[in-house]
Parts: sequence; structure tokens; C-alpha cells
Amino acid sequence: MKLSIIIPVYNEKDYILEIIRRVKAVPIEKEIIIVDDMSKDGTREILKNIDDEGLKIFFHQKNIGKAGAIKTGQRFVTGDIVIIQDADLEYDPNDYLKLIKPIIEGKFSVCYGNRFSKDNKRKLTFIQFIGNMIMTTTTSFFLGQKLNDMETCYKTVKSEYFKKINIQSKGFGIDPELTIKLRKMGLSIKEIPINYYPRSYSEGKKIRLKDALRTFYSILKFGFFN
Repeated sequence: MKLSIIIPVYNEKDYILEIIRRVKAVPIEKEIIIVDDMSKDGTREILKNIDDEGLKIFFHQKNIGKAGAIKTGQRFVTGDIVIIQDADLEYDPNDYLKLIKPIIEGKFSVCYGNRFSKDNKRKLTFIQFIGNMIMTTTTSFFLGQKLNDMETCYKTVKSEYFKKINIQSKGFGIDPELTIKLRKMGLSIKEIPINYYPRSYSEGKKIRLKDALRTFYSILKFGFFN
């Protein structure tokens, strides 16, 4: 099976080449779809100078958020399975193999990477832990399934289902939208422990209070009305 990796990118000049290297190194048939969401820090120029026919690189002409970048990538998926990869180094692409295994075996159609192992919890700030717990618990209310980490980047989905989703969110509202819509298709979500290396705001972490509020709004919107 071929894996399609969608990488939404915004202002990641210090990390973009390294994450591409790590993703390419994973020993599996794959396509890499990179969508630059109008970066302003030099990331865009780095991507334009890459000469690699194995990469599909697309450039937005204005910033429309992470969800918009994923929606652009969705149009170009040709693989059997899709995974979303952030452009920083918080997630380890070597985890792809264990995330796609239950899908390849036909046991599940959706696998999420769960960041909340005992070791990983020590790496999170109190605010990060509580914020994710509130969002995930609220989302679980609408799912009929308890999740531990709804906001994980590593959402791994059979393409036939992923491509059916009409993405409407902006920014980080993509997380509850995908989760709720996949469950409304009747799909169970398998959570698998993954490695996680959170960065600080000084290192470029982007999510802020306004993003958390928008995410919570998306939970209610898609939980009640979509």
C-alpha cells in the first residue's frame, strides 16, 4: 500500500529540510505532498529551490490556515492511506509504520497517534496537558468513543474515507472536524502510542489561546450541526 503524507507548512525555515529528510527516510512506498501556506520567513524560497521529482510542492497565494493547507493536499492524494505530518520536529516519522499496520491488516480504517504516554506527559506543560484534555473530552462526548488525544497531528486514514470529507474549518479546527466526521461515517478510531518532542513557543510553537477557542467552537459546530 502507498502512503500519502500531507505536510502543511507555515514559517518553518529552520526545520523544513530536516523533516523532509526524515519523512523520505521511512522505508515504505509513499508520496510526499507539501503545501506552503504563504510563509514569510524564507521557507517558501527554500521549497522553491528544492529539485526533487519525488515531492509534490504547492504554494498558497495567501495564508488560509492549517485546515486550508490540508484541504489543498487532499486534492492531490493518490495513495491508499493518508497521514498528516507537521513541518516541525515534534513528531517522529518512524512511527508511520506502526500507525499504518492496523489499517494494512484490515482491522481499522483510522489510527491516531497518542502522545499521552507516561514519558511524553512529562514533556508537556500543565497548560498544554489541561487544554488537550478539555478539547479531547468534549469531542469524545459527541463521538460515542473515548479518545485520549484528539488533537494529535498524526491522523492516519484510509484514503477512500479521507477524500470524502468536505473540509470546512480554518486553522486548528481541522482536528475536531476530521475526528467527528470520521466517526459519523461509522469508523472506530484506534489510538497508538507515539514518540513526541514538544517545542516551546520560543522555538516556534504556533498554537495560541485564540486557536484553542476556535477549536472549541469547531467541536460544538461539527458535533451538533454537521
